[in-house]
Amino acid sequence: MSTTTQHITRSAISITIGGVLLGVGGAAQARQDAGPTVPPDFATCGLARVGTQFVSCDDLTGNDVPAPLWIPER
Repeated sequence: MSTTTQHITRSAISITIGGVLLGVGGAAQARQDAGPTVPPDFATCGLARVGTQFVSCDDLTGNDVPAPLWIPER
């Protein structure tokens, strides 16, 4: 086998392996952290917003994620 043929074969194998690994990995996705569990007394307060911040009882929640406009404002 000539050196050029070996080089082309190795390149083709490398490209194939790279493509397979890229396809297996899939796309990364961001999602919000679930956070700690809510104590029972906070569960009855409901969710509202003040400006763009989530509020439950008198506690800010949501890790600085902007609250959508469909959440009622307090």
